[in-house]
Amino acid sequence: MKLYVCWGTFPTPRPGGHPCANAYHALKGAGHDPEVVKSYGFAPLPAIFNDTAGRKRAQELTGKRWVPVLELDDGSAVFDSREIVKWAKANPA
Repeated sequence: MKLYVCWGTFPTPRPGGHPCANAYHALKGAGHDPEVVKSYGFAPLPAIFNDTAGRKRAQELTGKRWVPVLELDDGSAVFDSREIVKWAKANPA
């Protein structure tokens, strides 16, 4: 499994935590060890500013360049940190 994130999985002072970190820690807490793919960029900007392999793959999987995106081993995807957290709780390793 691969987890596409923006810049990392580090904690931030953002209320509610950073979405990419929330997704990562939920997966780790459920016993998964995802390959973390740093996708950089900033999704609200035009695609020319988000032209990274991770953002391109996120768009292939979901139709959007936003991350986090969880790519499962079967090629399916879970989009949005809240959905990834729900998936992790429902699918422990």
